[in-house]
Amino acid sequence: MFRESPPVAGRVRKPLGGAEAGFRGRIDSIDAAGGSSGLAPEELERRLIELGFVEGAAVEILHEGIIGHDPIAVRVDNSTVALRRREAMSILVI
Repeated sequence: MFRESPPVAGRVRKPLGGAEAGFRGRIDSIDAAGGSSGLAPEELERRLIELGFVEGAAVEILHEGIIGHDPIAVRVDNSTVALRRREAMSILVI
């Protein structure tokens, strides 16, 4: 479901949108260029950063929607937000 990137310090980067409930990791980067959210890549990146999706932040997928496992509830450091999986595909985690 997700594309894997080369290992970063022995770990594999993957899109947050491809992870399942219970996943815990850290944000490595945001790559909104290839997304299909309907927003311009710059706008999507700006919105994600405003929500707290910044490099090094701890993330955990708390819950998935019933239909199609979308949207997902994500804890970012001490905040909880809901995201569509297609937007979460722009967030690369390790």
